[in-house]
Amino acid sequence: MKSLVLSLASLWAATELVIAAHPFLCCDYGGNKVCIVSKEGQITWQYDCKNPQDCWKLPNGNYLFCFVSGALEVTPDKKVVWEYKAREKVEVHGCQPLPDGRVMVIEGGSSRIVEVGPDGRVVKEVKLKTTTPQAHEQFRGTRKTKDGHYLVCFKGERKVVELDGDGTVLNEIKVPGDPHEVVPLKDGHLLVTCGDGHKALEFDQTGKIVWELNENDLPGNPLRLMAGCTRLPNGNTVFCNYLGHGHIGEQPQLLEVTQDKKVVWTFADHAHFNSINQLQILDMPGDVRNGDIPR
Repeated sequence: MKSLVLSLASLWAATELVIAAHPFLCCDYGGNKVCIVSKEGQITWQYDCKNPQDCWKLPNGNYLFCFVSGALEVTPDKKVVWEYKAREKVEVHGCQPLPDGRVMVIEGGSSRIVEVGPDGRVVKEVKLKTTTPQAHEQFRGTRKTKDGHYLVCFKGERKVVELDGDGTVLNEIKVPGDPHEVVPLKDGHLLVTCGDGHKALEFDQTGKIVWELNENDLPGNPLRLMAGCTRLPNGNTVFCNYLGHGHIGEQPQLLEVTQDKKVVWTFADHAHFNSINQLQILDMPGDVRNGDIPR
């Protein structure tokens, strides 16, 4: 009886505080699933796939996401309506819906950005030059901007690179750690998460650091591997604090942080999630295809 009481107490402790300040769509890389979480903290939709990396809710209500071997658009009732399959020995680590109906995909192994049409065929290819041989270490978060440029996290080379529409390098920003996400903000700044560098940096148009969040800036919430993020309309930022690499179950998986580095909301559900690495906050207005939501 005593062990039963302890088990029930442990279960209650693990679940009673799981409340989300925002409904969100997320990738659980280590948990091999993409999920919708309600404001009440409940999983209301789930799609299983291996090592998902990026995810979007589209204006038509469908979900677009990529995983290690490709990308899918799936309806709420889990019908696949669009698919892209990467070649053998290629890893997909980012995707983005574009205004013209295409989907941008970043590939490690083939070292390229592709834009894929509604029929699943590649209609544009931009080759990337990298000194990192391992496919898994080459690239992470990639975004196409409204002016047609590409922002690419060169994970293994510890830099963020801006390319024009033809792939010509326009700018490079060196960062500490291995960058996992680059987010173009509405004021022209770039927000970059630095992976195992345990920090996030905001750069202005000249490359100057104008804001940063460091490993121990949030008492009780040390930054682990900094992965996906999004800037909210109120100026706060929600970060995915990826808890792999020996930290699974230790602390919140999501952190909402103010500009003066105060934590206003955390999310931790270790019973259902392994390592959340990307998200879209679902109560933000805007069309993701037009870059209205900075993430």
